[in-house]
Amino acid sequence: MQNQKALEILKEAILLERRGKAFYLQAADNTKSEAAEEIFRMMAEEEDEHIKYLSVQFANYAKKGEFIKPDTNINDEHDAVAMKVLSEKFKNQVDAASYEAAAIAAALDFEMRAVKVYSDRAKESDDIHEKELYQILADWEKGHHEMLKNLNDEIKESIWNDNQFWPY
Repeated sequence: MQNQKALEILKEAILLERRGKAFYLQAADNTKSEAAEEIFRMMAEEEDEHIKYLSVQFANYAKKGEFIKPDTNINDEHDAVAMKVLSEKFKNQVDAASYEAAAIAAALDFEMRAVKVYSDRAKESDDIHEKELYQILADWEKGHHEMLKNLNDEIKESIWNDNQFWPY
């Protein structure tokens, strides 16, 4: 039997991911930093993967009233390595008061909202596959948040050091 709440959460999740993708593409189009553009485009691609992942679940649930066992092999080590390399370039091209730094700060909030939506639904659901789906997505978004947080922290640290803001 179909659960309307499950469908509503799936719709909300897809919309959340589409907004994230639009945000990252807009940030990529507006930056003057090559590294920032690469980071934002990479994040947009990740959001697109989430959209596809959720859309398959939505179509199946709308048709059959059940969730598909989620594919748990969604982490990409390549992205983590690419982000590490790009973060060094990013730090050298961006300062803490720039558009790019503001976009990273906004993205942090956006990613935390996704973590909350997915974590809350994982806790609420009685369906094992739905619970697993949202826990995977929450973990995926936590990874995005952690990457962005590290980048934000490095930018702040760099600007403090460059401008000798330390009180000692």
